[in-house]
Formats: sequence, structure tokens, C-alpha cells
Amino acid sequence: MGASTSAVDDINAADTHQLYTKFMKECPSGQLSLYEFKTLLDLHGLNPQADTYVDQVFNTFDLNKDGFIDFLEFIAAINLVIRGKIDQKLKWYFKLYDADGNGSIDKKELLSIFTAIQAINGHQSMTPEEFTDMVFQKIDVNSDGELTLEEFINGVESDTSLLELISKSFDLSNVLKVIQSGRRHSI
Repeated sequence: MGASTSAVDDINAADTHQLYTKFMKECPSGQLSLYEFKTLLDLHGLNPQADTYVDQVFNTFDLNKDGFIDFLEFIAAINLVIRGKIDQKLKWYFKLYDADGNGSIDKKELLSIFTAIQAINGHQSMTPEEFTDMVFQKIDVNSDGELTLEEFINGVESDTSLLELISKSFDLSNVLKVIQSGRRHSI
């Protein structure tokens, strides 16, 4: 509960009650499965790369790695998206991009994630290849073809245009709109 508790503290009681009611309406068991997550957000039938990205988002939100998002994990995720400080968001983005979990992001991982995001969010201002090359050119300080967490955070925080581009590319406001609207799909 430790890390999740501080996130819950940032959301007021009225917001928490409203979100809890909606969460339990969508997921009476109190445990949101990957299938229910995709159904809630209307994310079925995607191409394989986009589907992999959605799986990665789900797994990143599943803090205890039990295959479900419970209410505390849900609140922590919502809080990060709404109120998270930039370094918290960048750590989350890094974890999301590091698909193999080896502690660094290589070009293939970044290219794959950005391609998937384009498939979900639609056209971006640059191709996935251009985006990947630009990111590595700007922040791979030792030019080893891999970004460490430190390189990623320092590089993105020091480049406002890159920070803005990454924030827009990974905008989860559409996810929040679905959750806040209480739109119900049959699960």
C-alpha cells in the first residue's frame, strides 16, 4: 500500500468517492483485468503494436504485478496523470518505454512505443523514426544507443520542446474523459 497511499492523499475525499463509485460500477469485483481495462477504454481490435502498448500501460499501472488494477492502483494512476510532478511522469514514461525492463531504453523500444501511440492517437507531427532519432540525438549523452533513466529525465527536463512533445504524445486525457464520464461498456 505504501507508494499508493501518498497518491491517494493528493485527491480529495469527494473526488475519491466519485471515482470509487464509478470504478465499482465498471468493475464490481474491485479488480480491473486487462480485458476490462481495454473494454472500459474501448481499446479492442487494435493492431498488434498498439495492443502491446495498451498491455504495457496496464502493466505499468498494475503496481503489485498481480494481473489486476485495484482501486488504489487506479487512484495512483489517475493522480499521476492529473497531478503528478514532471519527474514522476518522466519516471512513468521511462518505465513504459523500457518494454523489456532492463533499465534502459533502446531505439527499437522507443520506435515501437511511438508507432503504437500513433496507431491509437492518430497522426503526430513527425514519423516514429524521426521522433526516435531526434530523442536519441538530443539526450543520449554518451551516444551508446541506449537511454538510462538519468539520461532520459535530465535530457527531457532540460529541453522544453522535447518535454512538450513527449507530454502531448502520451496525453492520457482521453482515458480520463472516459473514466470521468462513467461511460459503460458491457464487460
